[in-house]
Formats: sequence, C-alpha cells, structure tokens
Amino acid sequence: MKSLAELAELREKMKADVNLRRDATDDTRILVGMATCGIAAGARSVLAAFVDEVNKRHIKDVMVTQTGCIGICKYEPVVEVVLPGQEKITYVHMTADKAVRVVAEHLVNGHPIAEYMIGSEK
Repeated sequence: MKSLAELAELREKMKADVNLRRDATDDTRILVGMATCGIAAGARSVLAAFVDEVNKRHIKDVMVTQTGCIGICKYEPVVEVVLPGQEKITYVHMTADKAVRVVAEHLVNGHPIAEYMIGSEK
C-alpha cells in the first residue's frame, strides 16, 4: 500500500506526462513514428526518453506524441520535430541517447543536430 504522499507524487508525475501528450497547435511537437517497423526498431524507448527528458527539464509548450507510419521504414526509429513557424526536422536511426541530445541541443539551445537528420545517416 502506498502512502498518501507517494500517491500524490505519482499523480503529479502522471499529470505531467498527460500534459506532454495534449493537443496544442502553437506548441513544439515531437512525433515519434510508432508503426510496427518503428516499434521493432526501438521507437518505444525513444518515445520514453523524449517524455522523460522534457519532464526532467520542465520544458513547457512541448507535445510529445506518437504517430503511425512516416513512410521511411529503413530509417526507423524516425522522429519529427516541429517548432512553430519553422520547417519540420526529421531525425532518423534514433536511440534514447540521441533523444536526450536532441532535447538539449535542438529544443533547449535551438541547434538542430545535422548528423541525425535524414540524408546525413551513415
């Protein structure tokens, strides 16, 4: 049995997770391809890493969500980052570690990571 304090803490954590997935048009959107090929390539851990990192940094106005097939299966896991008023950036062959770096460099500091983008993969 959990204490009231533990339940309150869990409630706040879950509220934060739900807020990350809400629908908002003026927010930054992180879309993780979660079709069968994405899941098989490790997209679940990538999605979890984005949610955890955005939560840990208390970044507001970011919607982290999953989407279906993005259409480039050989590049999975695929992540699209859409900032308001900017062109979308497509990251390919993502991992949880790369997701943490994308949050730090792209979302926080405004510098997309060219080496993770489609067209620069090795």
